[in-house]
Amino acid sequence: MKLVVPWFLHGRTTTLLRSGFLVWTVMLGAGHATAADASGSSQPFDYAWLKGQARSLAEQPYESREGEIPAVLQRLSWDDYQALRFDRQQALWTSQDPSNRFRAELFHLGLYFRTPVQIHLLENGQARPMVYEPSLFEYGDSGIDPGDLPEDLGFAGFRYHFHTDWARDVFAFLGASYFRAVGSELQYGLSARGLAVDTAEPGGEEFPVFTDFWLQKPTSGSDTVTLYALLDSPSITGAYRFDITPGPTLKMSVDVALYPRTSIQRLGIAPLTSMYMVGENDRRADWDWRPEIHDSDGLLMHSGHGEWIWRPLVNPPELRFNAYGDTDPRGFGLLQRDQAFANYQDDGVFYHRRPGVWVRPLGDWGAGSVQLVEIPTVDETFDNIVAFWNPDRPIKAGQEWLFSYELHWGTQRILPRSLGRVEQTFTGLGGVVGQRRDYYSKRFVVDFSGDVFDMLGPDARVEPVIQASDGRVEIASARPQVSLGGYRARFDVVPPEKGADAPINLRLYLTVDGHRVTETWHYQWTPPPVEQRKLRNPEHL
Repeated sequence: MKLVVPWFLHGRTTTLLRSGFLVWTVMLGAGHATAADASGSSQPFDYAWLKGQARSLAEQPYESREGEIPAVLQRLSWDDYQALRFDRQQALWTSQDPSNRFRAELFHLGLYFRTPVQIHLLENGQARPMVYEPSLFEYGDSGIDPGDLPEDLGFAGFRYHFHTDWARDVFAFLGASYFRAVGSELQYGLSARGLAVDTAEPGGEEFPVFTDFWLQKPTSGSDTVTLYALLDSPSITGAYRFDITPGPTLKMSVDVALYPRTSIQRLGIAPLTSMYMVGENDRRADWDWRPEIHDSDGLLMHSGHGEWIWRPLVNPPELRFNAYGDTDPRGFGLLQRDQAFANYQDDGVFYHRRPGVWVRPLGDWGAGSVQLVEIPTVDETFDNIVAFWNPDRPIKAGQEWLFSYELHWGTQRILPRSLGRVEQTFTGLGGVVGQRRDYYSKRFVVDFSGDVFDMLGPDARVEPVIQASDGRVEIASARPQVSLGGYRARFDVVPPEKGADAPINLRLYLTVDGHRVTETWHYQWTPPPVEQRKLRNPEHL
């Protein structure tokens, strides 16, 4: 069966999923001296040299290596590709130092991973290219005869294991510029990318590729490992440094130098890619038996002027694009706040364990916007959510762009405990139960929780502050929600009769005696056409 991959999935790390999650094949084994430690001649390397390489490359025509693998590897099925397993006994650095806390394994080229990646081993400022050898892999039932493969085949990517659990990897780079990581939940979820170019532009998206990696030998006893990457695409090149520290929340410190070849309409810095199909606030794709299906349920933003904003995700009927203007943002990220198994009922892919990713900019990023793209999907195996930072300043050839930021992977709480946070968003038909509806309205129910509510006395005046860009707000209230130890805000929005296709932007937060005590809930709702606004009045009313 041939799978047609949508434009928004081209090159992603998890092009095919098993029941909605990536199957990382793992094998147990002891380490020995390995062929993986053998490589070609060495040359000096440092980050300044890599930046120079990226700058020089940007002055030359782009040369793609996509598809430079034998046809037999391109024709592999998913199961065949899974049979191509790295020989765990040959993991990098296994035999060199017993106090080393990291090992690395490589991914074989094939299936959707058709662009050869060059791996370099870095030690004491000297880099040696790693040579592909068939003996590094076990071919199992893949149908591949390693003797038929070229000696200079290259690799598809790599993954790292940490000393606390040699069986399961903690981060991996595979496919275009995609990479993933886990915290203490040890469950992969959404992906990050090195760069996004022209996402949601009419002319289509460009997917830059990490063409080369330099894997620095881990420092004995250190919990942090460093690697470098060279990025290339038709419109831009880049040099990357990653300092990665596994833990309950895995931290990646990322340093980026970008060199445009051409002008770029929309540049996405620190892009995150996720999936949202069904949730309590959006049941448009409600044919699956599970109540919720998503890797992330919201976009959290911490603006430059200090406001915390929570934007629940949706699976829209049409592509939806939003830009949240800001200057020097303090952070943004796609999170999976809902960690309750009962809300998913999925004991195979464990959506309740999916980590979020929080982007923390380092230094001043200037004026721009956090941009969110939501793409319609009818299947959980395709990513349909993208979020990134887009600078306001035009991107033109010959420039140098420098960015530094941290990526925090895990299920950690980001919002300060001094603020109440949104726990759930529900939507439905508005009106008053038991009374006839004479016009159409939409009901929004937002639950807030947090330590701030523990101090409220019975006479505390908790009020919702609601703003709507269009329409009329009515039947608003805020009531204690005992099960959450917080408050539930409810209100109806009556859309206008004209301009029914225009989205309505909603904002909500709670105050106590006039003082704000919660983050800001931000939502975008597109009312149905007038002829589809059913009142659903029962016959006895």
